[in-house]
Amino acid sequence: MLWRQTWPMAIGVMALLGFQLVDSAFVARLGTRPLAAQSFTFPLSFLIIGVQVGMGIAIAALVSRALGAGETARARRLGSLVLLAGTAVIALMVLALWLTQGPVFRRLGADTASLALIRDYWAPQLLAAWLGAALYFGYSLFRAHGNTRLPGLLMVLTSLVNLALDPLLIFGVGDWPGLGLPGAAWATALAFGMGLAVLGVRLRGAHWLARAGLVAEARASLRPFAGIAGPAMISQLMPPLAAMLAIAVVARLGEAEVAAWGLASRLETLSLMVVLALTMSLPPWLGRCYGAGDWEQVRRLLRLALRVVVAWQLLLGMVLALAASCVAETLSGNPEVRDELAILIRFLLPSYAALGVCMLVVSAGNALGWPLRAMLMSAARLFVFYLPCLWAGAWVAGVSGLALGAAVGNLLAGLAAWQLLRRILASPRRRPVQDR
Repeated sequence: MLWRQTWPMAIGVMALLGFQLVDSAFVARLGTRPLAAQSFTFPLSFLIIGVQVGMGIAIAALVSRALGAGETARARRLGSLVLLAGTAVIALMVLALWLTQGPVFRRLGADTASLALIRDYWAPQLLAAWLGAALYFGYSLFRAHGNTRLPGLLMVLTSLVNLALDPLLIFGVGDWPGLGLPGAAWATALAFGMGLAVLGVRLRGAHWLARAGLVAEARASLRPFAGIAGPAMISQLMPPLAAMLAIAVVARLGEAEVAAWGLASRLETLSLMVVLALTMSLPPWLGRCYGAGDWEQVRRLLRLALRVVVAWQLLLGMVLALAASCVAETLSGNPEVRDELAILIRFLLPSYAALGVCMLVVSAGNALGWPLRAMLMSAARLFVFYLPCLWAGAWVAGVSGLALGAAVGNLLAGLAAWQLLRRILASPRRRPVQDR
């Protein structure tokens, strides 16, 4: 059952992250400076994603628990609330990020030339981020109801549309010269808009939403929602913050290093597709087991998921590490960027087996009523293990040290998460108590 729910999400995530990687590969053909400018925007884009994922985790947990307890009417009200509140919160974030773009990107290390490129790219990219967030909230609702096929299908469909539009809008066609870097963002916005239209039609026919009783439900559910969404959002916001600090470190090494780091970041998310799919498909099942009090099933699901993650990430990481030069050549024709990217791939990709363990433990913690432990694990991963090792490595040995330090940080975080999960699974409780 877990596999049937996971494979559509794995294919969807692979398509979604694959187009993002190809998107950056297209931008790399414009030159090192446009690719570096796009790379500076990644941490802020991840900031938006962090908020939307935190809210999505909360709604998937609450709706799945309500369904597990047989509270269908309440599940409908919760679904409506998250769609309304989530899109409004992301809209406010988008506006704030637009108004503060100058000071923020300067702090990240962008120079005047990069700022000019970012300014043209940032408006359509923020629009794409808002549309993507609205789409993600819809995906969360479908996952909570046990339907992962439609989200997976829409991820593939929007990715294909984006891939078709990318070369047309970036490079142009015929006598039209194209939009350059902003064309990549407009392609994403148009693809997400199309996906949102399809999702809206399907939601209308699913009868998973309610209009009546929303105000009373908001008052009753605000505290449990905040209890899950608050720590989950903090957990999800920590990676963008860490990414901002990391890109500031990388910016000191040079423009080619920033461009290579941006491509490596895209490759990282693509290589973690199975882990990301499991963090989407597993929590609703854990939430239902939580609602039914079936703690033994929780243990079985987690052990199975961990075995899959470690085996897959180790195999994929070693294959990509051995083919690092070929992969880097494919993604970037610039010799400087290519060589730096190959170094990053060799060190980082195998370490994602440990990173995947940590991500899975954090996701399970949010679904099972341990949001505080999950938040603290996320904080330790980034600020105790990852960033200190990354900074020390870059200070000692440049890009090679940067890559090795980040890999060591991932390994230490994975070991810490495994120890935490062992203590949790050894607990005799059948229904965990919400962290206080």
